[in-house]
Amino acid sequence: MNTQLLQTTQYNEINDRLIHLTISDFAKELLADRRPLTNFNAVKRKLAETDEASNLLGSGQHVPFMGLTRIQQLTKKIEKGLILEIGELIEYGDFLRSFRLIAKLFEKNQYQAPTLASYAKDLADLSDVEEAINQSIQGNQIASESSRQLRKIRNQIQKIEKDIEGKMAKHLRNWSGSNFLQERLILKKADRYTLPVKVEFKNKVKGSIVESSRQGQTVYIEPNDVSKLNEELIFAKAEEVAEVYQILAYLTGLIAENLPTIHYSKDIIVELDIIFARGKLSRSFGGRKPDINHEDVLRLKQVKHPLLDNPVPLSLELGAAHRGLIITGPNAGGKTVVLKTVALTCLLTMSGIFVANQAGTTIPILDELFIDIGDQQSLENALSTFSGHMQNISQILAKSRNHTLVILDEIGSGTEPKEGAALGIALMEEMYLKGALVIATTHYGEIKDFALQHQDFVTAAMAFDSASLSPKYQLLLGEVGDSNAFWIAKKMQVPANVLTRSRDYLQTKNYSSEKKVFAKRQQAAPKVEAIAFDKGDRVYSAELQKTGLYYEEKDASYGIIYLDGDFKTVLKRRLELKGAAKDLYPTDYDLESLFADFHERKKIRDLERGSKKAHKQLAKEAKERAQQLATEQK
Repeated sequence: MNTQLLQTTQYNEINDRLIHLTISDFAKELLADRRPLTNFNAVKRKLAETDEASNLLGSGQHVPFMGLTRIQQLTKKIEKGLILEIGELIEYGDFLRSFRLIAKLFEKNQYQAPTLASYAKDLADLSDVEEAINQSIQGNQIASESSRQLRKIRNQIQKIEKDIEGKMAKHLRNWSGSNFLQERLILKKADRYTLPVKVEFKNKVKGSIVESSRQGQTVYIEPNDVSKLNEELIFAKAEEVAEVYQILAYLTGLIAENLPTIHYSKDIIVELDIIFARGKLSRSFGGRKPDINHEDVLRLKQVKHPLLDNPVPLSLELGAAHRGLIITGPNAGGKTVVLKTVALTCLLTMSGIFVANQAGTTIPILDELFIDIGDQQSLENALSTFSGHMQNISQILAKSRNHTLVILDEIGSGTEPKEGAALGIALMEEMYLKGALVIATTHYGEIKDFALQHQDFVTAAMAFDSASLSPKYQLLLGEVGDSNAFWIAKKMQVPANVLTRSRDYLQTKNYSSEKKVFAKRQQAAPKVEAIAFDKGDRVYSAELQKTGLYYEEKDASYGIIYLDGDFKTVLKRRLELKGAAKDLYPTDYDLESLFADFHERKKIRDLERGSKKAHKQLAKEAKERAQQLATEQK
């Protein structure tokens, strides 16, 4: 069973759900690599296991799986020679205790679950290791009674701490009366008992400064007569740590000594974990145990796809009266769902998982299951969709034999219809001759005719409600269905007149062949709009990529703008109005004043080129200035 098959049929999605329902890390690792079984007896045993687990769960009983979550991780730690911590030992002790509890549960239910009870009988009884862990660890710490040395050390620690408290209490009373203390507290600093003394009195008390406060207002002083006791306490606690470590090492060693036995029992527990996960998953699907056979008989009775919401139950039969099934009907009618339901039901049954079905359902235990469905196009190999399908089908054909189920979606599609139909028929015929069961979907009439004529093939159609023009997603054995292309086209809002004409063509083949002459589009002459600007308008010149003031029109196409103290001739069509003069200036504003510099420069240019008008104007201005000067002198 290749990876592509498991992905296409959504088997991997079901397996992910199964993994999520397991408890142990080891079970999750195992399931990630497991595939459907092809051995009849192995599948039969798996189905019996799931059935018994499902029945126990249905009666409200639960297996006491304890300490199972990290059992693989903790076992590997022991195998590496590492010492388990207190919490890890508690977890492992719970796991060992589950051996007895699980064995007891199945002994009580041996008639209801005989297969699982036979497994539980082999679980080891490691009560001595379990008891050693329970007696040594109490209240999430190593108990003093675990060893004589630990009890002696802890008694010594209690005595030293009591002596320290007595001396510290005495200093607390004395130093408080002298107002030396910042607070009346005994505080531990750097594993030493100290008193908080005001910094100004640090030289008035006998002791060693262990630490100072951040603000420097307080020093934590260890009194001299307590110093030796603090040293003794630190040493005693180090002895306690060493002794606790020895006890942890001893308990871990007890587990390590029994690892071969534990491994065997662990494998049983982990397998039970997987079995009960299958039971939970099967119950969530509303599943029941199907019959199985090794005679290539596939009979589905009201089977429901486990991943669909409110699926239409599927019933079909293959392998007894006929070994080939051709399904016809519209694209939207559910043919692909039928194929996936068949494939997934077979794969799940071969993995010990139940789907919803009714009595009479029987599943063949196959050597191989092949499926060609969906888009096989490969961009890496530059294959067309048809080439991709042919490559896949060619590989399927080479491996087809007895105890093989081949599922083909739209066989022969993707190429010229007559060639595709002929090729599809030949391929299915060859698979059949090799002994394979064949299920295929098609739209081709030639393939439908092949199935109707072949003695070992049968047709089936997807039910369609002609009144409401909607699919029923129900398979009808022995029927031949239409593609319902017109219904699909109508649903996609193809115009009614097109649908009417297409129905006529289907019946009469009387296609219209008259050539129609289409009127040429008249090209309208480009409309030229007059561009008008007023003096003083603020305009942007796309030619010069600057903004200036409009002065006057030169001709129909060009205008003059005042820009950077000079006048430029520009195309009017490339000017953009940024602000109208009527909006920029008051009503009686002298717009000529905006262009004064221009008049002066124009006068100079006119004089330079010998303009008579300019010279007369210059003489006139000189005469006027002379008269004005004479008047002023009088």
